[in-house]
Parts: sequence; C-alpha cells; structure tokens
Amino acid sequence: MAKAQVHTSMMETMVEKGCLEEKEGDEVYTGDGSVDRHGRPSIKGKSGGWSVGFLILVSQGMATLALFGVGVNLVLFMAKVLQQGNAEAASNVNQWTGTTYLFSLVGAFVSDSYWGRYKTCAIFQVIFVLGLVLLSLSSYLFLHEPCIPSDGNHRCKPPTTVEVGIFYVCIYQIALGMGGYQPSIATFGADQFDGEDPKEVNSKVAFFSYFYMAMNLGSLFSTTALVYLEDKGKWFLGYLTSAGSAFLALVLFLIGTPRYRNFKPGGNSLASICQVIIAAVKKWRAEMPTHGDDLYEVNGNDYSTNGGRKILHTKQFRFLDRAAVITYKDFDQKDQVLTANPWRLCTITQVEEVKCILRLLPIWLCTIIYSVVFTQMSSVFVEQGAAMKTTISKTFHVPPASMSIFEIFGVSSFVLIYQRCSIPLPCGLHKKNLRDLTELQRMGIGLIISAMAMVSAGIVETQRLKHAQECCDGYKESSSLNILWQIPQYVLVGASEVFMYVSLLEFFNSQMPNGLKSFGNSLYMTSMSLGNYVSSLLVKIIMDITAKDGHPGWIPENLNKGHLDRFYFLLAALAILDFVVYVSCANWYRFINLEGKGEAAEVSDYSTQRST
Repeated sequence: MAKAQVHTSMMETMVEKGCLEEKEGDEVYTGDGSVDRHGRPSIKGKSGGWSVGFLILVSQGMATLALFGVGVNLVLFMAKVLQQGNAEAASNVNQWTGTTYLFSLVGAFVSDSYWGRYKTCAIFQVIFVLGLVLLSLSSYLFLHEPCIPSDGNHRCKPPTTVEVGIFYVCIYQIALGMGGYQPSIATFGADQFDGEDPKEVNSKVAFFSYFYMAMNLGSLFSTTALVYLEDKGKWFLGYLTSAGSAFLALVLFLIGTPRYRNFKPGGNSLASICQVIIAAVKKWRAEMPTHGDDLYEVNGNDYSTNGGRKILHTKQFRFLDRAAVITYKDFDQKDQVLTANPWRLCTITQVEEVKCILRLLPIWLCTIIYSVVFTQMSSVFVEQGAAMKTTISKTFHVPPASMSIFEIFGVSSFVLIYQRCSIPLPCGLHKKNLRDLTELQRMGIGLIISAMAMVSAGIVETQRLKHAQECCDGYKESSSLNILWQIPQYVLVGASEVFMYVSLLEFFNSQMPNGLKSFGNSLYMTSMSLGNYVSSLLVKIIMDITAKDGHPGWIPENLNKGHLDRFYFLLAALAILDFVVYVSCANWYRFINLEGKGEAAEVSDYSTQRST
C-alpha cells in the first residue's frame, strides 16, 4: 500500500510541474499521465515507443486487409450468390458501409466513457474475428456457389430466408467489430508516445502518417489477390483468408499488452456534455463574472483525464460559462456548504470540453466536401476508366478498379515526402518541414490538392470524349484514350489523403480532451460516411437537372453521350469554395489550452492565424 502511495504522490508531482520526475533506480515516468495495465504510472524505458507502435501498425494493416477482403466484392456476392438485382445489391452494400461508420460512434462512446481504449480495441477485434469466421463457415456450407442461369446443366436455386438471414448477421457483426474498433486504435497507438517528451512528440505525429499508410498497404493485397479469388467464385477461400488475417491482427495486438501505455476512461462523456448544457440553461439569467478565475473549478489532481490537468478558460461560447457560475442555489441552505450538483454547477474544464467540440464542428463540416471528392475514386473514376482503352501492348488488360493501386502508391510516396521534405512558404517565412506546419495548414493543402485532382480528371475526360468522337461514330464505343492517363488523378487523390486525413487524425487527437479522443476519431469516420451520402445526393440532383427534354444528362449509362468532365469541374469548384470557407473557420479556431502549457498554447494560436 505504501509503495502505491509513493507512485501516486510522484505522479501528482509530475502532473503539477508538467515534466518528468525520476524514480528510485533512475527509472523515468512518462509526463502525460499514462499508466500501465495495473494502473501504475508508466515507466518510459519499459513501456510504449515504436516497439509496440510497430505491432499496432502491422495489426491495423492486417485488419484492413480483412475488412476490404469482404467489402471489395460484397456487391458481386450479393448479386451472384444471393441473386439480388444490381440496384438492390448496391443499396445493401452502401447501407452496410454506412452502418460500419455509424458503429464507430458506439465504440468511441464506450472507449471514452467506460472501457478505455485498450479494452475497447480488444473486445471489438474479437467480435470482428468471430464475424469473419462465421461468414467463412456460412459461405462454405450453403452460400458458396454462384447462380449461372445460362448454364443448362446448372439450376438456379435461390438461398433460403434462413441462409440469407445468417449472412446478414455475419456481415453486420463484422461491421460492429470493425466500426467499434477503428476510432480507438489510432488514438491508442498515439498514446504509446509521451506528448510531454520532445523526443517522442515527433514520433507521436509520425505515427498517424504510418498508420494511414498501413491501412492503404493492407487494402492493396485485398484489392489484388483477394479480388482475384472472389472474382473466380472462391468465396470461402477469400473469406477464410480475411478471417486468418483478422485473427493474426488480434494476436499481434495482444502481444504488446504488457508494454502498452493506457489512459483511464473519464466517465460518461455524453452525460457530462448534457450537464453543461442543462446547467447553462438553468442559469441563463445569472450575472457573469468579469474574470474566468471567478468561475467554479476543482483541484487539477482530481481529474482522471488530460493527465490530471485542467483546461484553461477561453472567451469563445461565453454563454456556456454560466454552467460554472456559482449562485446561492448551489449552496446547502442549512449548512451553507457548496453542494456542487453536476446538473447545476460544472467545472471550467467540463465547460471547456464542450467548447472544444463546438470549435471542432465547423472544421469537421468542411471535411465533408473533401470526402465527397474522395469517394469519386471508387465510383466515377472506375466508370471513366471502363470507358477508356484498357489494354497495353495488345495483350495485357488493366481492370479499371485496379487503378486504385496508384492511389495507394501516392499515399505511400507522400507519407515519406510528408515526413522528410521541406517546402518554401509564403509571407517571407523560411523553408519548413511539412510536419512543422500546423494540422490546419496541412488540411488546407489537402483541399487544394483535391481540387487539382478533379481538374486533372476533368481534363482527361475532355480528351477521352474527343477521342471517342474521333474514333467512334455516334459515341457507341469506348474511347481510344488509354486508361493510364488516369494515373495523375489517382496519385493526386492519394497525396491529398495524406494531407487531409492524416492531419485530421492528428488534429482530433491533439485538440480533443483525452476523455473524448476516440469520439474525435469517430468524427473522422463519419465525415467519410457523410461524404458517400452527399455524393449520392449530388449525383441525383445533377441528373434530375441535366437529364431533361431528351438529354442524357452529365452521367448517363453511356458516358460517351454525357459530360462527366463538367461533373469533375463542378467538384473542383466546390472544393475551392470549401477551401475559402475552411480558411475562415481555421482563422477563427483556437487551440486547446491545458494547464501548464500556456506557452505552447500561445504558439498554437499564432500558428492558427497563419493557417492560410
């Protein structure tokens, strides 16, 4: 017991000073408040770092391989095996994908509030593996043979309701497992690096780049080898490979358990947010104090999140400050003792956590348009490629969907450039490493590059239509323009991902209070989900407007009769408009200011002002 008290006392001292303290035997604790699996302060030399960071990266790559191994050909499985129509199959796949992203909110909530990131990752990975195993077994037992009505020797026998039901239970269990696991794993990986140690800060930032690259490399195998297996009807073998990959990912994750650094969950975050809003409403007539120091706060050591530090008061959203105003009703009328009912009186830190979310929302909304641009890679880019010449040297055929390999190449290449290269900056600034730019600045660069990708795609489409007109009478055949002309647009999308999505992961990780970091990552996933929905809505609106009076519209079945180039240029214009709005939101944003980091916060605020 005495030894545990010594650990606790030393940890409080570290938190108050914001620095590292040495333990007997020259063992050094982390300065960010992380603990080991037994709840004791983490010792730097015996926990965290790249030894476990690498395990998490490989584990994430294997898990991504498993997920894409199911999702990449799911629409074909529904059409060929479940005998669904193309529209029905596509709709069911979109619903499954959207549900996967929505489950990220569930995982984020239990991670931040109750289980912590390690336990959340482990439990949802087990659910993910079991779902894949059940899907493999069901495909082997009764959902393994495609229906081939053109074959006279084969009779199409539709699957039974029970068989279809089992299939849906399996794929939605996979969605629950992956969706619940995904928002916590990136933050958990970053937790392995001490944010208070200058030597580990760069590693923490670099981890997000390598994390995103690991995801892309994992999808590379699933979009090549597994696609080939499933395209040949070997569903069981493809799904079994995915299950094996997910199981290996789980084993790798569990191997690092003794060395992981953890943060304790901070309690029900949703209840905390509601307390601030209700308390502020109850005191809407309360007189506001002149200084933030007069608002209610408790000792910093009483916080289990943010390394035990308070979040300092800010002047934005001052109407919420009423939740921390102390009135006579907050005292016990008999004993005149402050009761501190959380539904009437909240701490400044609690109020500032809600402010953090409100400040992030405009930035998050600006990323949705980027996600609309990003989703075109898996839809109209493929349709455009299918309408081009897909053969090389008269023998080698390039599947249009496989062009996404160049996007993965772009991601991998720009991650290395992102980590090592310097660029000249305007306004008389010296060259800076890309990592030295603020997350907001890098996200702005990502928006610009996404607009360039759409312009490139539009130019290629313009040339494709010209070649179709020259070689194909009446636009009846595909264009003679080679599909390799699509390479620049795929590479540019990959480059924009590095600047946007990697920076977005870093941004949410650094700006969310520790008790809400998984929720921040779930916002990143819901941005991608909403991008899919907005893209579908945008296409529908465009077709409703342009396909009138006998006109085929911009994106008809036969692209040679349409104007896909105009659609691309419209997306480029939307991306530029989104950038203008984003710059305004970035200049308005103020970085989180934790106790003991005032100087860093001032630098961050200055950097934000230069986010353009």
